[in-house]
Amino acid sequence: MEPLDDDLFLGKYQPSDLKIASEFLTTWLPFLSRDLCSDCVHVLSRRIRSLHPENSCNNNSETVSRDDKPITHLVVEDMDSEETDRNVEDDRDGKFNASVTTSPKMSWADMTQEDGLNEEEEEEEQKVSEDWTKTPQKRKLSRDEREQYRFINVKRMKVFSCYEKVKGRRVDILDGLELHTGVFSAAEQKRIVDYVYELQEKGRKGELQERTFTAPHKWMRGKGRVTIQFGCCYNYATDKAGNPPGILQHGAVDPIPLLFKVIIRRLVGWHVLPPTCVPDSCIVNIYDEGDCIPPHIDNHDFLRPFCTVSFLSECDILFGANLKIDGPGEFSGSYSLPLPVGSVLVLKGNGADVAKHCVPAVPQKRISITFRKMDESKRPVGFTPDPDLQGIKPLPYEQTTQSTPPAVAAISASRWNNDQNGGNYNSRAGGQCKHRESS
Repeated sequence: MEPLDDDLFLGKYQPSDLKIASEFLTTWLPFLSRDLCSDCVHVLSRRIRSLHPENSCNNNSETVSRDDKPITHLVVEDMDSEETDRNVEDDRDGKFNASVTTSPKMSWADMTQEDGLNEEEEEEEQKVSEDWTKTPQKRKLSRDEREQYRFINVKRMKVFSCYEKVKGRRVDILDGLELHTGVFSAAEQKRIVDYVYELQEKGRKGELQERTFTAPHKWMRGKGRVTIQFGCCYNYATDKAGNPPGILQHGAVDPIPLLFKVIIRRLVGWHVLPPTCVPDSCIVNIYDEGDCIPPHIDNHDFLRPFCTVSFLSECDILFGANLKIDGPGEFSGSYSLPLPVGSVLVLKGNGADVAKHCVPAVPQKRISITFRKMDESKRPVGFTPDPDLQGIKPLPYEQTTQSTPPAVAAISASRWNNDQNGGNYNSRAGGQCKHRESS
């Protein structure tokens, strides 16, 4: 097999497209490699994995993708569950090596109700699949098994520490921070980003409530990021009416959209946020190049913990008990933490209440969505809790039984290793980064 000309062929595609292609082809590798010799299978597998942007930087880094469908009562069955089941069952039969079977296919179904197949379409899809593969149908994984298969591969990092003197005492200002990766697949991230742009366009056309959409005039570097608020309107500074910073008691905003409620259920169900602090509000920040967020501590009208999900591009977030403003969009602090695309940063404890945080001017477009739960005493007048966000139960960490497919059980056994994977973070004040136990 002749190598691809990366410059001429792969150079025409964005990293996000290559990532989706890699995960899609990995799913179909058992079929594509059928009847090939072991050497050809190895070359083909390596070629497909090399498409993944992360693997192109570190070919020795093997990660397991958990890109099955999102599982909530708000989401119908996705069109790809049949292939996921087949791959896992083939692993049970020992037909393929680990490099093939430990990378389940990614979900191509959108995260909202209207994007799934109905039962009749699923039956037709199943018939076509059976005719194409000419193989007998095997046991279909249940919805719970598919979700568990993804959940057990989320990486949770509690590796952050940085000590500063606060009121005369040496304090770990990062205590309570968590960084979660692998919560959203590449396809899900694209769906979310596309939806955010749809909301932005609605806001520009005046189709959202008065306080939902804000697009300030960019009068200087670092000023003018677009914000879209749902559930409540947060007032960043005392306004012309004399309202102080905090949640406005009277402000017309739209309720949380369905897609964002699916995200919330994912965050709580997968132990990113606790069921005692289910978000009932969120704010979308749309950054253009040069936009920033100045140093601040989130208002206590919102409970702890809260979280921020990052999309489109990686950026750094700075922490410090005393952050300095060096210029428009330029800040300096004790600790710089990179936020990978698709990651979820959870803030609580000292990380939320002792350390200030800020986002310096971003080098390229970025989107973040921050989910927070309001203090009940600070909720807007007339606020009603959303029934779709009540009674969310986290998944159990261990859910392996005699009927659990070996692929799922094996990955579950390695969950603790995933939780302990660290990264390279920069502590500018000499704070030491170390591993801590996973929840």
